[in-house]
Amino acid sequence: MSSDATIRVMIVDDHTIVREGLATLLDVFPDLELVAEASNGLEAIRICGEHMPDVVLMDMLMPEMDGISATQEIRKQFPDVQVLALTSFNEKHYVTGAIEAGAIGYLLKDIEANSLATAIRAAKKGEPTLSPEATRVLIHATTQPAPPGHDLTERELEVLALVVKGLNNAQIAAMLTVSPSTVKNHVSSILSKLGVATRTEAAALAIQKQIIQMT
Repeated sequence: MSSDATIRVMIVDDHTIVREGLATLLDVFPDLELVAEASNGLEAIRICGEHMPDVVLMDMLMPEMDGISATQEIRKQFPDVQVLALTSFNEKHYVTGAIEAGAIGYLLKDIEANSLATAIRAAKKGEPTLSPEATRVLIHATTQPAPPGHDLTERELEVLALVVKGLNNAQIAAMLTVSPSTVKNHVSSILSKLGVATRTEAAALAIQKQIIQMT
């Protein structure tokens, strides 16, 4: 029977040896109790609902459902459960994906035992912990300029796709059932947002930067 001070932990990893290693590590700390394990994201969601841990240690790359999707679903279904990403990967996709999915921290598996225990305790309190590598990835991501076309509206993307196909304003207006003047305004806005002067430049940039997917 665990006390109120005990933090209930669940391990989610598709490698048995990793789960066993983490279980041994947790056993060293009296205030951390392993209550459940899962080998993939789908299993994690189900077992999380059965055991309601305080903190989930979540791997990122797993079969059935990856850690990002599982984190998002756990945070949605069980908002009181905190998720700590614990993985071997420090690529931008995994770091930003995990944080956006609701993970309270992102750690690498080479973390020292005491540091992991401290991160678990912090997670229980709702305090984030990021590995130095994850911090660098997030800083880099936030300081990068936004990609061309990120601020185009849905309608502007429609118009741009037709510009890429070579249609003029009248043809685009007929396709979208709007007035030519409305199309002209959309085109002007597109040129401004893309930082180009002509329709040809806009079309070329749209293809080059894959703002519009060619089919």
